[in-house]
Amino acid sequence: MLDTLFPNGIASYATGGLLMGAGVALLYVTTGLVGGMSTLFSAVWSFVSRAPHFSQARYAGSRAWRLALAAGLVLGAALWTVASGQAIEPTTIPAPQLVVAGLIAGFGARMANGCTSGHGICGLASLQASSLAAVAVFMATAIATANLVQALR
Repeated sequence: MLDTLFPNGIASYATGGLLMGAGVALLYVTTGLVGGMSTLFSAVWSFVSRAPHFSQARYAGSRAWRLALAAGLVLGAALWTVASGQAIEPTTIPAPQLVVAGLIAGFGARMANGCTSGHGICGLASLQASSLAAVAVFMATAIATANLVQALR
């Protein structure tokens, strides 16, 4: 069954998960900061928007370390790709579909007061009941959506 779910093996997924968990744990233990990604979006918008929502101190005051965190994620993925020697496969999903999916995911992250990384990695690690509920909804929605898309093809 694992071969069906992970045709390229489970090692890279397990390694990635362990590294992400270690990274957010290190961030929290050393600084007390929670490394979710949905707040990064709002923090970046605080550079260009003067809207009251984006001007909040929690966004404007955290944008430097959040940008460093995002850069580390991108650089870490690039280093892993180079070190592993695996080719990057371009997506075949049309750009308009990716934009719509991104907008839906972003809206959902705002509605859930956090994203999958914030709730799934940081929130569950700190035993927050609201994060457990959010992750359950995320997973149920993802499973239903994947099955619906597969059935429609």
